[in-house]
Amino acid sequence: MKRFLIFTTKILLLTLLVLVVLDFVYTKVYLQSSNRGKIGYVYNSKGRVYDVVILGSSRANNHFVAPMFEDKGLKAFNYGMSGGHLFEASLFLKLMIERKYIIKNVILEADLNLSNEKESESVASKFMPYIHDSKVIASHFAQQPDFWTNYYLPFYRYIVFEPQIGFREMYNDALKKPTKLLDHLGYYPLGKKPKANMKNDLTNLKPLHNKYYEEIKHLCKINDINLIAVMTPMCTNTKGLDYFEKVHQMYPEIHNYEKAVEGDEYFSSCGHMNDAGARKFTSIILNDFFK
Repeated sequence: MKRFLIFTTKILLLTLLVLVVLDFVYTKVYLQSSNRGKIGYVYNSKGRVYDVVILGSSRANNHFVAPMFEDKGLKAFNYGMSGGHLFEASLFLKLMIERKYIIKNVILEADLNLSNEKESESVASKFMPYIHDSKVIASHFAQQPDFWTNYYLPFYRYIVFEPQIGFREMYNDALKKPTKLLDHLGYYPLGKKPKANMKNDLTNLKPLHNKYYEEIKHLCKINDINLIAVMTPMCTNTKGLDYFEKVHQMYPEIHNYEKAVEGDEYFSSCGHMNDAGARKFTSIILNDFFK
């Protein structure tokens, strides 16, 4: 029995050592990568200067054509994240401020994402490699139910979020293989889909007094950043469009552009404009805020 316990203890200690070593190697790779995604691009940088930073979900990523801002002489980048929530948008802004970015304007897509305060697992997981290296990230995740296991158990987060930050992604990061996520200054254009579903139902969606939207407002205020919060277009055949009016009643400072672009020819899906629609919408934003 004694020999069995000794053997078991050795196996456990060896396993723990392997996990610690793997955790160190994976994290070291991510701490040196900046060309595969927007999180690494921000985290492994410092002191950038922007006239315009764009934040939000895919409805920011696909709707704001960052090169059009540059054509007007405005240094800009679209940091919208497909699948992201305001939880991640707030953390993005915190990281930029921590990295001493100088930002004049933040354009924030704040519409459907106001209806929840949850983290987006697919996006939030990509911050996990930096959780021990950044007090900002650790603090932001501190109240999440899985914080203890992700923070204190070595290599656990790389196992749980294997599709996002596991071996394949780590390996590609180590080889510094670029992706298309940083092309077009972060803007991701969509094409026209002939068989796309041009119907949507927002009837059961309710905007919240969202804590992460409030965080973004506070961060902009104390860092002298002009916040431009907007609601972006939806296709015409959408039920429950009064959701956008409810948002405006709750937060009058959020500009309602839900009807700024109309016509299915401008949409790739009901909630996402194609490149032609995005360019038309971006022109309107430039004209309204950056003459």
